[in-house]
Amino acid sequence: MTSILDFRPSVTDLSPEKFTQLPNPPRLIDVRSNFEYAMFHAPGAVNLSLPRILMGSIPWLGRWVLPQWFQELSCDEPIAVICLSAHRSPIAANALVKAGFTQVFNITGGMLEWRKLGLKTLTGKEPSVQ
Repeated sequence: MTSILDFRPSVTDLSPEKFTQLPNPPRLIDVRSNFEYAMFHAPGAVNLSLPRILMGSIPWLGRWVLPQWFQELSCDEPIAVICLSAHRSPIAANALVKAGFTQVFNITGGMLEWRKLGLKTLTGKEPSVQ
């Protein structure tokens, strides 16, 4: 018998195609570098690199390396992470679960798969985060 105390948040894999078909998709965080992000990224994605996420897990360092919008996120807010080829995003997703986020999605195949499927991409720096 499983009790509620046995519940452990985990990462859910989600294909780019399924992500774009969600009626209310989670916040999408692109964990690539600023340079990679500016080359091309998914619409609506915000950039927060994997190294910043990992450094943010250090208690005294987090407030200096994580942007204010990220620090203000509720741990219950659904978050999806994407990188170039799905090598960095699982690391970021697991770090977010360890940080207390309860609904974390990993976009399988990364931006390479996103582009291969012909899904829309944008170029340039990220939009302002609300």
